[in-house]
Amino acid sequence: MADLGTATITLALALAAYGSVASFVGANGRQEALVVSGRRANYMAALALGVAVLALVTAFLSNDFSIRYVAEHSNLAMPRIYTWVAFYAGNEGSLLFVAFALSGMAAVSMAMTPRRAGALRAYTNGVLMLILTFFLVVLLVLANPFVELAAAPFDGIGINPLLTHPGMFVHPPMLMTGLVAITVPFALGMGTLLSGRIDDEWVDSARVWGLVAWALLGTGLLLGAWWAYTILGWGGYWAWDPVENAAFMPWLALTAFIHSIMVQKRRGMFRMWNIALINIAYTLGAFGIFINRGGPVPSVHSFGASTLGWVFLTFLGVATLASFGLFFYRLAVLRSTHALESTLSRETAFLVNNLLLLGIAFATLWGVVFPLISELTTGRTITVGEPFFNQVNGPMMLALIVLMGVGPLLPWRTATWATVRRALVVPVAITAAITAAVAVLFEIRIIAVLVGTAASTLVAVSVLREWVRGTIARHRATGAAYPLAFAALIASNRPRYGGYVVHLAIVMLAFGIIGSTFYSTTRDVFMRVGDSTTVGVYTVEFAAVETTTFADRTEREAVLRISRDGKPLGTMRAWNGVYPSFQMVSTRAAIRSTPVDDLYVIFSEVQPDGQTAAFRLLVNPMVWWMWVAGPFVILGTVIALWPARQRAAAYVELPDRAGAGLAEGAS
Repeated sequence: MADLGTATITLALALAAYGSVASFVGANGRQEALVVSGRRANYMAALALGVAVLALVTAFLSNDFSIRYVAEHSNLAMPRIYTWVAFYAGNEGSLLFVAFALSGMAAVSMAMTPRRAGALRAYTNGVLMLILTFFLVVLLVLANPFVELAAAPFDGIGINPLLTHPGMFVHPPMLMTGLVAITVPFALGMGTLLSGRIDDEWVDSARVWGLVAWALLGTGLLLGAWWAYTILGWGGYWAWDPVENAAFMPWLALTAFIHSIMVQKRRGMFRMWNIALINIAYTLGAFGIFINRGGPVPSVHSFGASTLGWVFLTFLGVATLASFGLFFYRLAVLRSTHALESTLSRETAFLVNNLLLLGIAFATLWGVVFPLISELTTGRTITVGEPFFNQVNGPMMLALIVLMGVGPLLPWRTATWATVRRALVVPVAITAAITAAVAVLFEIRIIAVLVGTAASTLVAVSVLREWVRGTIARHRATGAAYPLAFAALIASNRPRYGGYVVHLAIVMLAFGIIGSTFYSTTRDVFMRVGDSTTVGVYTVEFAAVETTTFADRTEREAVLRISRDGKPLGTMRAWNGVYPSFQMVSTRAAIRSTPVDDLYVIFSEVQPDGQTAAFRLLVNPMVWWMWVAGPFVILGTVIALWPARQRAAAYVELPDRAGAGLAEGAS
């Protein structure tokens, strides 16, 4: 397996390097045979890396401890189900996964890009293969997962206990895949600039791959929040951890890009802005890989740190300079023929939306890099905590939610204040009534909660009102039953209404954050078997403790009887495991989740008598809605991506020299 893995990585490197050169030379010299050959090299590189992945998984399954990476990240006591997690638990395996994911998406994207794209397709393939070449050089020279030990040990070290969690099967690969998925729309943008084909040909493909990357990152972030919530033992789900921020920032930039590219597709505007946005998204994605693999800042993910930070920092610098250098080189021919006609228009709302998203992204970036800057300038590491991010980003996020509710109500091109008032009067009135009722019913007195609730309700009201009005109109026009009329409405404009589903998911997320942030209840107690205590409306009785010993760990489960207002609700089991070789205790919370609140119990320190233990008990309102938001994000993305018939975009060829005039095609 070691020989096979190294050989296939070497083969993939040769194919990627050849594919890049062949694509660039073929496109520049109009040599179709070279272009086709470069594209085939793309497909074969993905196949070769697939074999390398299978080789490493086989080595784990067969406990081949002669391979150093296998010995460092598994052992005989590890449940076989965690083989996939162990595969990317360390630096070398995760880089192999990243290279494989990138090669797979590069191959699929080239197969999906229409032949009429011509030079755009060739240059895009060249950029994709060039970036893949970088990852494969690092993988083969600096982080080869198939390096063998001089003498194979009888047993391995084992997987990090924090990774023995169901969320680890999906959370890390989704984030890693999401970060490298940005490469595809980025390569399409660079291919547009390199080909001199400054038109809207790249927009449809870039939108699809931008949505794919956006959904992967968004879902991965939610799964990461769930992982932190269930295993880290502090009762929270997000504390602006640098590694999570590293995925959050490109997600924000992609959100801006996806919204902005809709304006380019509909109105032929924001061409320059969209190239800049995808450049920013890719730069932030490369920064995310640097944070993940370089480990330069303290993080709960520090177990994934490595010494390759300088390599990815160099790559980040080169990629940023090259992409923005090409952007400024073509700047003169990127200008759109249409300009904003009014500050009261949907185009302006999209622009403000983008500025807010980038503002949040760069405020987060400052919080992440400030510890590095302080260490370089003062020799002391000053960690930026949760209060900074909440105080700086909170107001911008609130404004963003308000804009989500107002923006879809504005017309394209131009509007008057009277038009805007007519569009807003009903949604605002409904929102005010709902917010007032909620405030009275739940005795809400906190201004931030009232404002956040009103903003989120406005978004929901705007979306639901438009759906109701559209469904009724279709029912009256066609006579179709209301469910069929609603389905037809969604199908009539999938990108728009899929986006509205995602907006509702953001509302659910906002309600979950508001409830758990402002109304959470916490108690830290010691209980002996037979004792009980209360937290909020719940009573928790420590019924028993069960202990199981394995070769590498000791597992304990606390059996808890739960009741609410005197009514029994059954039992819960809180788990912890002691891992002597890692000198750590891993916990897994017992959680009873409902749409109203979560009862959350962490079982940690056990006293020498074996019958007394420390518990952290929390009641977290509305957290359930955060996890429900995830499927709605996926549903909205699927609706938005569902294929529909589209007209081919017209294009024009530009002279090779920068600054040449633009003959605008139809859009």
